[in-house]
Amino acid sequence: MLAAAGVGALIAGTYGIIHDQITYSISPEYFTKMKFQQFHYADFGWGNRVFAGTIGFLATWWAGLFAGWLLARRFVPGQSLDIYRRKIALGMGIVFGVTLLFSLGGYGYGLWRGPGADYAAWKPLLRSLKIEHGWAFLRVAYIHNAGYLGALTGLVLALLVIRPGAGKIESKPSNEERS
Repeated sequence: MLAAAGVGALIAGTYGIIHDQITYSISPEYFTKMKFQQFHYADFGWGNRVFAGTIGFLATWWAGLFAGWLLARRFVPGQSLDIYRRKIALGMGIVFGVTLLFSLGGYGYGLWRGPGADYAAWKPLLRSLKIEHGWAFLRVAYIHNAGYLGALTGLVLALLVIRPGAGKIESKPSNEERS
């Protein structure tokens, strides 16, 4: 179970690094005027791109750890090694795929709303952070929020659709049962 949790953390952390490199390209302000302040303790002075990647890892590894652990708790007991590895891999694939789809959906939603949409609810935040490129900032906010929702949805979906009982190890009859 610890191995599944560790692999989940590495997958999610790597996803976070790549994800934040892409979203940094869309809106550097999302990071420089908000995320960099939230994660100031993790700035080792290696440049904005490295810092954005560090934030991506720190913001996601725990979700993968949690997902890997939950998948292992559900699929490991009573399963053969090969079967539980396949089920956990399938579960992680579902979580990853749904997270990616939701993130793309968040991006699409931001594009669909367009730069002229009513962003009145966001104006106080944009003003307080002195955001100059509001539409880019909001697209990245939609992507990030949708990604977290996707991870949760993917985990729930994986836990619901993958059956834990199939492929159970057959127990050998005890001496008492043989007599």
